[in-house]
Amino acid sequence: MISLSTLATFSIAVLLLLCSPGPNMAFVMTCGMQHGMRGGVAAALGIGLADTLLTILTACGITAIIIAWPPSFDLIRYAGALYLLWMAYKALHKSAPVTQAANQTTSLRSVFARSCLNSLLNPKALLFFMVFLPQFVDAHAGMVTQQLLLLGVVLTIISTVFHALLGSFGHVIRQALMRHAKVARLQARLLAAVLSLLALRLLLMTR
Repeated sequence: MISLSTLATFSIAVLLLLCSPGPNMAFVMTCGMQHGMRGGVAAALGIGLADTLLTILTACGITAIIIAWPPSFDLIRYAGALYLLWMAYKALHKSAPVTQAANQTTSLRSVFARSCLNSLLNPKALLFFMVFLPQFVDAHAGMVTQQLLLLGVVLTIISTVFHALLGSFGHVIRQALMRHAKVARLQARLLAAVLSLLALRLLLMTR
């Protein structure tokens, strides 16, 4: 299988990539600011689920098939941009903050689902898994599929913990903002702005 030195190198590379600003980082921090620590963790878990699904697709060779079809890149990024713009619209037209536990649970489920779908509708994520993971696979050691799955599990764990910590940082910012008036409207506008910028980024994205 994979040596410990390879896993260590892979883990360091993943951490370095995660530290570079990106849509997931912005989305998780914004969710932490809007929904508190639980919202940030829910967003992190959504990204973790997306990473798990992309790992399975990569190990099965499906991501390569999708990327090989020329229109796939544009179709995925257009769908992702439209989805982000729809979420921005929903953020601006959101009703008053919820207080009941049932509504809070529903809101966290929504954050989890949106975070997962946002990651899956990012064509760069498909390219990342198809190009990055295989670099750490030793074809001579055999069991390539198992190696890809193991690397995907390690990546998912690191990514989930990293984004959960980011969500907690967003919660700290939220606590500071709570001292000011009209913070709910400010959070909604901030979330809408972030989502709109991410949508623009997808529309301008090239292979």
